[in-house]
Amino acid sequence: MQMLYDSDAFVVVHMLADAVPPTDGSSEPGPQLRRHGFEIVDKRSGKEVYLDGSWAEMFQQIVLRWQLNAPTEEEVEDTLERYAGLAQNPVLVH
Repeated sequence: MQMLYDSDAFVVVHMLADAVPPTDGSSEPGPQLRRHGFEIVDKRSGKEVYLDGSWAEMFQQIVLRWQLNAPTEEEVEDTLERYAGLAQNPVLVH
């Protein structure tokens, strides 16, 4: 898991597809994500959306362009605002 962006309005986390070390002392690997994805949290609404599959691939292209072009915070927030419209799941703190 890698945090990519954190502002007053949004958090973006890249969930990587790799094995999780066992936590119970056994030699068996823990749960594994089959493919990578991105979690976008809209702090204002308290909801999140998880992008995987083709959605994650499209968002990955956006992230790569951001790394090359260094967009303004406003440009990043405008893009995340569009994805926030997909957010349906309430964020729960455990």
